[in-house]
Amino acid sequence: MVYIIWTMGNPAKILDSLLVISYQSGDKKALALLFERWNKKLCVQAYRYTHDWGLAEDITQDTWRTVMAKIHLLRDADSFGSWVLTIISRKALDSIKRRKRFTKGLDENHWVNNVVDLNEAATREEQIQIVLNALIVLPADQRIVLKLFYLEEYSLKEISAITKVSVNTVKTRLFRAREKMKLLIKK
Repeated sequence: MVYIIWTMGNPAKILDSLLVISYQSGDKKALALLFERWNKKLCVQAYRYTHDWGLAEDITQDTWRTVMAKIHLLRDADSFGSWVLTIISRKALDSIKRRKRFTKGLDENHWVNNVVDLNEAATREEQIQIVLNALIVLPADQRIVLKLFYLEEYSLKEISAITKVSVNTVKTRLFRAREKMKLLIKK
């Protein structure tokens, strides 16, 4: 019997690792537990890209199909979180690209003209709505990096792995997104 002692680490990440290893060893219940732990997070992640709950649920379901088909290829069980977020992010981006072929893009001027100074907004809800409206105007690559960094609290290196771009590209996109947000909110 082998005993493994973790002296440091995120308990949620450790549990995910153990569930992945259990599933890879043949325990089918482990996948059900991973599903319970991750399904809502994945659906929210897909929604952040698509802004459509129905589409986000479809992308999440497709992501689980991919996870079931490829989880045996995952060599580092500790990386399950970033691995599955990469899968859903890629699927969401592909969905957006497909949808853009058939629909007209957002009218950027509409959003820019409706963004007011945060100091003039009366309530916190209005301030949040102003920021959300400004976020919609950002290019998808900048919006994604901004959300992963500030909302999901991923490191630059983790964002690089999820988006499959270099850390320097992540830094550049984050900088440009911040600058554009400042301009949009000031207008």
